[in-house]
Amino acid sequence: MRAITMAALLCLGAGVAQAQEADTQAPAELTPVLKSETLVFNGITRTKDGRLFSPFQRQQKDKGIQLGEWIDGKPQAYPDTAWNSWKTGDDASKAFVGANAIRIGPDGDLWVVDKGAAELGGAPLPGGPKLVQIDLSANKVRKVWPLEAATTQKSFIDDFRFNGRKVYLTDAGQPGLIVLDLDDGSLRRALDGHPSTVSQRPLTGENKVLLSEKDQPIAIHADQLEVSPDGKFFYYQACTGPLYRIETKWLDDKSVSDAERGKHVALFAATVSTGGTAIDADGNIYASDTDNLRILKFAPDGSQSTLVQDPRLVWGDAMWIDEEGGLWIPAAQMNRSKAMNGGTNRIAFPTTIFRMAIGVKPVRN
Repeated sequence: MRAITMAALLCLGAGVAQAQEADTQAPAELTPVLKSETLVFNGITRTKDGRLFSPFQRQQKDKGIQLGEWIDGKPQAYPDTAWNSWKTGDDASKAFVGANAIRIGPDGDLWVVDKGAAELGGAPLPGGPKLVQIDLSANKVRKVWPLEAATTQKSFIDDFRFNGRKVYLTDAGQPGLIVLDLDDGSLRRALDGHPSTVSQRPLTGENKVLLSEKDQPIAIHADQLEVSPDGKFFYYQACTGPLYRIETKWLDDKSVSDAERGKHVALFAATVSTGGTAIDADGNIYASDTDNLRILKFAPDGSQSTLVQDPRLVWGDAMWIDEEGGLWIPAAQMNRSKAMNGGTNRIAFPTTIFRMAIGVKPVRN
């Protein structure tokens, strides 16, 4: 595929995505597995032995947990109450201010990205942006990886993926990527302001343009990301799509300029407004469609099909594929939250996490 151009970028949209779509598959069984009558979550991760964790989004200032383990169907503050008790004025480096994404790493630890701001679009606090590594055997924080050196007051560290000893992170506020080297702790920004990291159209959910609490259109820049099973390709997009890819060698090479790096970015698929993604061991990427309430499946060649469509899948967020070949889908309803619905909360409880069998194994880079 050729390197992207702005003209190619602007021509992509929902209509193109639908035109390229393959025949829809037969409906799969979508099973509710976790519910909450009071809490809003935007992700799920599962250990090999079945432990389940989610990041939670506070709906009231200074109240509510940020990270929880599901025990007997109910989330408990994890790894302890102290890490979940941050309030305005506290040290932002020693507790979760705005946990946004989690996953079990290839080392078996639980990793958590904290955007360091208590509200969507807020400036990160000193010491707030961080990646927190938690030892699941001891249920204690093993290490905190500060990210502040690679952020600005506009930054919103959104999500992350592993590739060997590298961690790739997306900055949805100051559009760009961040590369963390776990061997020496160094941080580098990449593709800053590149068209592939910048949102090019309004963010939508249930076919409605989403507005901040100040009634302003919301822009969520570089957001979803995945690494191919062989570690060769890095896929990423703004929340509104489309999906791009670049060979990881161009991200990993410190000597390459951003201008040169940008020449190797290619369009991959015309995704639409998306809440979350996952990738399987065959290289298929699953992406939620927040307007049409479905999960799309993109084959390694970029061709598209619909995995499942269901009115319950309101804002499918960060998904997870378990060891038994099951896809876990949080119906986060983020588009109905105060932060994205002009200050009015329309979330319909209970919030639900679904699971469906897809019969393929996960990637554990």
